[in-house]
Amino acid sequence: MKLAPRGIYLDHGATTPVDPEVLEAMLPFLQEEFGNPSSLHVPGRRARAAVEKARARVARLIGASPEEIVFTSGGTESDNLALFGTAFDRRFPTSVGESRGHIITSQIEHPAVLQSCRHLEELGYRVTYLPVDRTGRIAPEAVAEAIAEDTLLISIMFANNELGTLQPIREIGETARAQGIPFHVDAVQALGKVPLNLKELPVDMLSLSAHKIYGPKGIGALYVRSGLEVSPVGRGGHQERGLRPGTENVPGIVGFGKACELAARDWERNQKHLWALRERLLRVREELPAVRLNGHPTQTVPSTVNLCFMYVDGLTLQLNLSERGIYIATGSACTSGSLEPSHVLKALGLSDQAAFSSVRFTLGKDNTVEEMDYVVEQVKEVVEMLRLVTAPEDIGKCDENCPCLWEGVG
Repeated sequence: MKLAPRGIYLDHGATTPVDPEVLEAMLPFLQEEFGNPSSLHVPGRRARAAVEKARARVARLIGASPEEIVFTSGGTESDNLALFGTAFDRRFPTSVGESRGHIITSQIEHPAVLQSCRHLEELGYRVTYLPVDRTGRIAPEAVAEAIAEDTLLISIMFANNELGTLQPIREIGETARAQGIPFHVDAVQALGKVPLNLKELPVDMLSLSAHKIYGPKGIGALYVRSGLEVSPVGRGGHQERGLRPGTENVPGIVGFGKACELAARDWERNQKHLWALRERLLRVREELPAVRLNGHPTQTVPSTVNLCFMYVDGLTLQLNLSERGIYIATGSACTSGSLEPSHVLKALGLSDQAAFSSVRFTLGKDNTVEEMDYVVEQVKEVVEMLRLVTAPEDIGKCDENCPCLWEGVG
């Protein structure tokens, strides 16, 4: 197979290219349609109309009402607004040494949630970090057992950014709603990949980002269910229901809306294509011994494949493949610069060695089956080369209980 001139990009979990139709929709608002949507003159009203059209498109994709969509700068800001906005609005009156309230989340959340929770702990809140099983799934009953009298928020991601594993959002949401506790879901990696209908799902807040679905960077949204009180984190203006002050990013919002329209239009085709690509890529496990799929085999988005190549350094594998024009990741984009093992993989119970031996492939709608065949061929070649000096002779005997995989095994 002849390699594509610009290589094979398999890091769509970090970001996606802007779809040409998205760019076309944005261009007028980067040039002649430059009005401020808060202005009352004609150019301002045209900008406002474009923002509201995009708001309706985002809402339509997730089964929400347009007035429930608050535009932000991306998934991280949406997560921060959901956590801090709810915590500050619902905090319990305290005396010195007492908790301001209790939050439930998981050990495998995105840093935007985990670091926010840690800061809230510094401010006097209590946080429960729920464990996951070896596939990265949370037991719904664990959420119910963790609820306390002062629980003010539950925040669980829909699809994990490193594994692709899906959480039992409906069951968790039903538990939260029965107790009258707001439920926030980070759906950044789920948008456009799994069905989302907030008319049916018991979710109160949902974080979204455009650049994971072929939209521009720097724009996202937070769905806030009508009637839910959330305190603004910033101050300075009336925009976005007063929850996110500042002049709206009109070109970005228009692009986000168009990306959502395309995601809905191409849903069935993209799903079928991504599952086919996934199946083709996973053939690498037939070509090599001692390769583990990290995450759930079926309860997952089709586009994310996290593999542990035992006795291979993941960063070295990534760099070798990059030299061959294949671009993957060793973890999420927000943690790839860390020298620590992935907190997500450690939460599964994997050893440091196994975590450092894992890499993430995230597939996109423009990848091809032929590319997957080439990737499998190149991965096999590089892994076999790297294992010449690192792997034991009997590596073919390594299985799910291999001592190199699990913390405390062996």
